[in-house]
Amino acid sequence: MSRPSKPSNVPAHGGQGELRIIGGAWRSRKFSFPMAHGLRPTPNRVRETLFNWLAPYVAGAKVLDLFAGSGALYLEALSRGAGSALAVDTHMAAIASLRQTLATLKCDNGQLLHGDGLRHLESQPATPFDLVFLDPPFGHDLLESACTLLEAKGWLAADAWIYTESEAAPSSLALPSNWRLHREQKAGQVYYALWQRSV
Repeated sequence: MSRPSKPSNVPAHGGQGELRIIGGAWRSRKFSFPMAHGLRPTPNRVRETLFNWLAPYVAGAKVLDLFAGSGALYLEALSRGAGSALAVDTHMAAIASLRQTLATLKCDNGQLLHGDGLRHLESQPATPFDLVFLDPPFGHDLLESACTLLEAKGWLAADAWIYTESEAAPSSLALPSNWRLHREQKAGQVYYALWQRSV
């Protein structure tokens, strides 16, 4: 999910966007998703870079996409062999679209939850994830809160990987002190970063 610099061919409100899965079992498959205000799908080239970084760690991983939006990262992880993946989003149409996509793909190890990601972290019993995608809508102070809850509530495996998208430089974020910045990149006004947790 997310925001600023939208490509000119993406409508600001409503309509359908399209995503292409880049690698793995579903490589080159294309799917539509409902556009919504604030949605900023992770660009193909950034997804390709991210999954190159993560190549040794995706197969068999337990994955959480907390602000799923289009589901681009979630579907990419499943395509590349994630053991299981949970996508959470407040937008009912996004979850419904992902449910249809999973059915089309005959995928039975993807879970979907319509709801507030932060509330989920606060209120549900924690089960540790190996890989977490955090691509929240900008301008709502969601990223740092999500990171704090993930660490404090026991949602992360000992050596979990966490991917973040932010308006602010990764070095300026108030993230848990035991997260190490592994890689970062900037595209337009958005910073993309991969962190590794240590205990």
